[in-house]
Amino acid sequence: MDSATAERLARQVAFLVECDRLKEVFRQTLNTRSRRRENDAEHSWALCLFVITLAEHSATPVDVLRVLKMLLIHDLVEIDAGDTFAYDTARMADQHEREARAADRLFGLLPQDQTAEFRALWDEFEAKETPEAKFATAVDRFQPMLLNCLTEGAAWRTNGVRHGQVIARNEAAVTAGSPHLWTHIAARVDEAVRAGHLPV
Repeated sequence: MDSATAERLARQVAFLVECDRLKEVFRQTLNTRSRRRENDAEHSWALCLFVITLAEHSATPVDVLRVLKMLLIHDLVEIDAGDTFAYDTARMADQHEREARAADRLFGLLPQDQTAEFRALWDEFEAKETPEAKFATAVDRFQPMLLNCLTEGAAWRTNGVRHGQVIARNEAAVTAGSPHLWTHIAARVDEAVRAGHLPV
């Protein structure tokens, strides 16, 4: 191996080692069986599985590999910035700024070409303008809503979240990426309300 290849590989491995820390960033949503909090790595894995299973329901055809790449890297910034709960409006005020700094540091560990590629994917996800970013966002919102529905609204109830907040936060974003996903999850949310798991 020549020195340039060795240096490139060393940078890539350093990035991957840093990314292992994502397993230690915990979210508010609970896993369905153990009822322990889901970590960000589990969330990222779930989103990718959702995409390869549900891609046919995207509002417009998408490049599935691009969506998968976006979803594998979009939460890496939480290694530095921490998880911001979807309904925590105070922490959301500076969320993008905190996460952009984290993106600079984390993706900057990579060789320059990969730094540029990963940052472009992260920025694309954040902008939510391309079909891929819209579908990625739809799945990113759908999955925690589904977990909440399957755990009797555990994270919603713990954090005092109400039905109107769930709809306001998620309806437009999920519908933009997949009207079918919204129809499905909205029905489950209504069931959660009827069961007393999500206050009106």
